[in-house]
Amino acid sequence: MSPPVLLAHRGWASRYPENSRVGIEAALRAGVPCVEFDVQLSADHVPVVIHDTSLERTAGHPGRVSSLTIAELAAISVHEPARFGTRFDGEPLPALADIVALLQDWPQVRAFVEIKRESAEAHGVDETVDLVSRVLAPVLERCVVISFVERAVMAARRLGAGATGWILNYYDDDSHHLADAIAPDYLICDYRKFPAAPAALWSGPWHWGSYEITDVEHALGLVARNIQVIESMAAGDLAADPRLNSGCHSGNPA
Repeated sequence: MSPPVLLAHRGWASRYPENSRVGIEAALRAGVPCVEFDVQLSADHVPVVIHDTSLERTAGHPGRVSSLTIAELAAISVHEPARFGTRFDGEPLPALADIVALLQDWPQVRAFVEIKRESAEAHGVDETVDLVSRVLAPVLERCVVISFVERAVMAARRLGAGATGWILNYYDDDSHHLADAIAPDYLICDYRKFPAAPAALWSGPWHWGSYEITDVEHALGLVARNIQVIESMAAGDLAADPRLNSGCHSGNPA
């Protein structure tokens, strides 16, 4: 059984605005060894770190990421007012380049970078992956480029990603055959889609990852099923438990 690896889902998103620089950095300072964040493209084709195409949920703004330029997006606060009120008011929507700059101070950390389906479909898979890979270049060798879009996973491998991961929509025979064909380094799946224990998960050249895990005992149960990557919006809290922190670091940048 492999030791577990904690992955901060959209940063420390249970305590900070998701996909924000402050939330990602907080996860790093908690010693979490891997961070995950989402990437969409602006109207002028600049990669930005945000999950939704709409700005309503995270910024309380009526616009859409794909309709605004990077200059316009940079002026928007993604403080998640519905969850946090004004506590994080003024937290800017980060460009991917901003997070890359942060990661350069943390060479011991691996990033799982999710290319969102909406941008891949709107701008083309190859162009989207190419734009993202160019920005990731200073840290690309320690990035796992992930996506629900299988063509994006394959394009990322061609463009030199340190590793790739495919996120499953379904845990079924068709997906199993496609996983064998893609042969990603990681297969990532919502734990609710797995067959009930003790059924064995598919074997292959990949490591298994699962989300959204917020409870230590639940995480340990998944680890017992050979799921190595535990993805959690509360990864900073899970990192405090010695049963899950074998891969954690000191919480200090290099």
